[in-house]
Amino acid sequence: MTVPAFKEYVPAIDCTCAGCAAQRRTAAAGLPTRYGGHPAAHGARRAMVLVTAAGVVLSAGLAEASGAAADPAPVTDPGQAVDAAAAPDPAAVTGVAADDVEAGPVEPGPDSPQGGPGPLQGAGASGPPASQAGAAALRKTTRADIINRAKTWVAAQVPYSMEKYWSDGYRQDCSGYVSMAWNLPGNEWTGSLATYGTRIAREDLQPGDILLFHNPADPGKGSHVTIFGGWTDYTHTHYTAYEQTKPHTRKQTTPMAYWTNSGSYVAYRYKGLTSGSGGSGSTTTPFPGTAKFGAGKKNDSVTRLGKMLADRGGKRFYKVGPGPAWGSADRNATQAFQKAQGWTGKEADGLPGPDTWRLLANGTGHDIPAAGGTTGRDGATSVPAFPGRGYFRPGQSNSHVDKLGKQLVKKGYGKYYLSGPSSRWTEADRRNVEAFQKAQGWRGTEADGYPGPETWRRLFA
Repeated sequence: MTVPAFKEYVPAIDCTCAGCAAQRRTAAAGLPTRYGGHPAAHGARRAMVLVTAAGVVLSAGLAEASGAAADPAPVTDPGQAVDAAAAPDPAAVTGVAADDVEAGPVEPGPDSPQGGPGPLQGAGASGPPASQAGAAALRKTTRADIINRAKTWVAAQVPYSMEKYWSDGYRQDCSGYVSMAWNLPGNEWTGSLATYGTRIAREDLQPGDILLFHNPADPGKGSHVTIFGGWTDYTHTHYTAYEQTKPHTRKQTTPMAYWTNSGSYVAYRYKGLTSGSGGSGSTTTPFPGTAKFGAGKKNDSVTRLGKMLADRGGKRFYKVGPGPAWGSADRNATQAFQKAQGWTGKEADGLPGPDTWRLLANGTGHDIPAAGGTTGRDGATSVPAFPGRGYFRPGQSNSHVDKLGKQLVKKGYGKYYLSGPSSRWTEADRRNVEAFQKAQGWRGTEADGYPGPETWRRLFA
């Protein structure tokens, strides 16, 4: 009789046999409860298992000894091998619904095991993790601050590691990255990040929110989290994701919600946003009005504007401040930001309007380029300059209307044209623009069908 063969075996997440599934559950259950059974905190647990072929040989030997040649009995014991032709319920293996299993070739997800919750390390150490400190530990922040912090790791190409910590004290894995961007007082993991956010619908996502997948059955396999950086097109099928994965921090266009386990990702909004944390609608600080800005004005809104501009590349305009008193530095920085969006004329006069304020508060639009630069955020060239709202009104006829109409058709928003766009503004133009604006998630006066500088920028981006 052949001696049964043994080998060192690591249960893989993509193996569908019941034995591997049982071993994964056992490995997860044996970890400290404060980590939720997270296997990555102590490394992979290896098991010695009997090769299935040895069992077959042993069964054959017993049958031969008894002189019986009976047909093999159906496998019913969950600890035995499963017929390779049988298709198991994906939920039993991955912990997700069958509808969520990806079909066909997709971009492989990151192999991103993570460490458990813990305090900041090194120079960044400042106390216990937020999960131990409680809700009172939430630090106030803005969307722009979250995205700007996320960018620092992208620029530094921080190497991925579940054991190492970056100079700011945060662990160099996916959950440590979000802990850093959300400015949490400690390092969290995918099993605890949700407690510091409010669950929202995916259609309500805004920059700085996160998409989180925590696999409770086996947290070290598949669990991941990304930072939402904005939609990449009007269909909302792809978005800009900031994430920490191998080999280093990256920012790239990603299908909603991710390459794998897409249906299991949940959207969350940080509870500590200074502009609010509601589950739907805009959460940005409302525009205080044009009367707050200009010569002789002194108030908190001027300070707020200056800080947002400094965060977006305008720090060089301020020798002192920003502060509450309006000055030439505020005007020059505002104008530089407006020009970075491709605006000219009255749309780039250095005085903030609702569109300027919204881009700054949301952390969207193009950053102010470095002195002498001509490109916008991420090296993208500026869109054609917005000519002004006056060109798009009833009775107007000019080349800008024709250019707008052709771009609407190119983007798939020309269904109201009966004979194609022309240089004369018509109701068909307005309705097509309105459809485009609503596709951006705008409502009310923001989707009235008349293009402003932000509509123009998105249409031609």
